[in-house]
Amino acid sequence: MSSVLPALVASLSRRAVLSVAAVSALAAACLSGQSAQAQTPVRFTLDWRFEGPAALFLMAIEKGYFKAEGLDVTIDTGNGSREAIPRVASGTYDVGFGDVNSLIRFRDENPTVDLKAVMMVYDKPPFAIVGRKSRGISADVKSLEGKKFGAPAADAAFAQWPIFKTVNKLDDSKIRLENVGFPVREPMLASGEVDAVFGFANSSYINLKSRGVPVDDIVTMLMSDYGVELYGNVVMVSPKFAAEKPEAVRGLLRAITKGVKDTVANPELGAQLVIKRNDVAKVEVELERLKMTLEQNVMVPWVKANGFGGIDKIRWDRALDQIALTFTFKDKAKAGDAFTDAFLPAQGERVF
Repeated sequence: MSSVLPALVASLSRRAVLSVAAVSALAAACLSGQSAQAQTPVRFTLDWRFEGPAALFLMAIEKGYFKAEGLDVTIDTGNGSREAIPRVASGTYDVGFGDVNSLIRFRDENPTVDLKAVMMVYDKPPFAIVGRKSRGISADVKSLEGKKFGAPAADAAFAQWPIFKTVNKLDDSKIRLENVGFPVREPMLASGEVDAVFGFANSSYINLKSRGVPVDDIVTMLMSDYGVELYGNVVMVSPKFAAEKPEAVRGLLRAITKGVKDTVANPELGAQLVIKRNDVAKVEVELERLKMTLEQNVMVPWVKANGFGGIDKIRWDRALDQIALTFTFKDKAKAGDAFTDAFLPAQGERVF
């Protein structure tokens, strides 16, 4: 009897340990399953290729900010900041990065689609006319008359030309516009086939420079410096995604805000993240492009004072008035209701 008892106790103890281990394993599996289920898939389209500005969103992937919010975000390249709009409006993508002015026009032309911007990224838009001194272009807008422009039809900067020429009283009968593809825009300017091009400053200027055009021969006319009060690129969310998963939208914007803050603090890492996804890009070029974007478009004085992601409603109304100079609204109020701050993090989290 004395020899049987210890063996029985040992056996029961082993079973208890095995039971605890089994329960622990089962609990871990359940938690893992719940975690996997909690990861909401999000399809995100950029406005363009993986270049410097894409770091603003790639950083949130790198640092695990999306994952911490329960989001499995997939980021794809785009083909222009206007094209992002139908991609999101159709539901092909849940989230997009694109031009808010084109969004406003889209809403007026498609009144049944309540597509909205939920975060302002480019408080000061990069819309620009980029030319060359050697082709007769200077900082004086009148130097544009009599010149030939490369004007991609899908380009958001070219879309603002009617406003720019109206505000600056330019006679466009003296200006020749040639529809060109994005890939040949800067090469044509570099070779002298056109005198200037429409584009984003952080794209056309950097691309020209990288093609060997002397910096002192490049003239960049930011439209915002010439009376154009428009906003730029925003994060927009499909109506279906916003309605069905509002907490996912809030989590997405919290993660992006943290990613932008980290990109501002460490643009070098941001450029490296871009290079990982674009093996033909050069890190020094994308770093310069990213820094230029942060300085000129993102971290502008109003944002530093009031926080990233929001808008100045008085300026927003002035921008709508400028759009109305060259675009006949069917319903200006409804079209202009294109931005909501309902999903943004608290202001204190957005000041950095």
